[in-house]
Amino acid sequence: MCEYILSCCSSADLSKEHLKEAGIRYICPRFSLDDRLYTDNFGRDVGYEELYDAISEGAETKTTQLNIMDYYEYFNYFLEDGFDVLHVTISSGLSGAYGSAKAAAEMAAEQYPERKVFVLDSLCASSGYGLFMDELAKMKKEGVCIDELFAWGEKNRLKLNHWFFSTDLSSYIKGGRISKAAGIFGGVLNICPLLNMNREGRLKPREKVRTKNKVIEKIVDKMEEYARDGLKYDGKCYISMSACEEDARRVAELVKARFKKLEAPVLINNIGATIGCHTGPGTVALFFWGREREN
Repeated sequence: MCEYILSCCSSADLSKEHLKEAGIRYICPRFSLDDRLYTDNFGRDVGYEELYDAISEGAETKTTQLNIMDYYEYFNYFLEDGFDVLHVTISSGLSGAYGSAKAAAEMAAEQYPERKVFVLDSLCASSGYGLFMDELAKMKKEGVCIDELFAWGEKNRLKLNHWFFSTDLSSYIKGGRISKAAGIFGGVLNICPLLNMNREGRLKPREKVRTKNKVIEKIVDKMEEYARDGLKYDGKCYISMSACEEDARRVAELVKARFKKLEAPVLINNIGATIGCHTGPGTVALFFWGREREN
């Protein structure tokens, strides 16, 4: 009998209802908006539209990762009830969550030596992290035990492909990811940077594409190039977006038109505050299973 909890953070950018149906428990990180602290709780504290409107109007945003005691108390909640825990974190290339959760797990293991507490670095983000969690949840329901699931996750996490583009460079300029001069130049030329996630779980700029129409086409070209079995890909495909639903739907329609064997309809989610505070509005991300990521 495999009695254990599968868990993640709300920054997996799936809905609360989706996580509940999948049997995935979660903990919510925090963020600040103009120095006021909120929880990244599926848009309940601050709605997605409100968040991105505020960022567009120049609000100061900052993410605050959960600390060791946050995770320790969270794990104890399940351990006290006799469950083992497999907690999966957002990529260590983007956040210190893995280090804090790992330290908390070691503390909890000392208190509950008869229990297992695993912490897995997903090397994923946003709904790519969510798609990874969905596969783990499916395997758990099929009876895969905690040790096997942890090992499978470590072995296969780099097969979860992430591709992003942004049509609004404001937050990238503000956060220092691109220079002000480059941002202004890019805006004049309608350049939309195309990025993906590398082997270290960090966002890596890959191409500068002129015009939104071309980058929407290009991101689906990347799926055709990298997806498992190419156009015969029959897995799931998720999209997340920040206040640009029309762009996300255009990507989804192109994916649906090219990939006839998808396991399920393309799922579009909102990018939550953990990622959105850094990308700002205008970002679309595409996730699918495919070739192992490169650097």
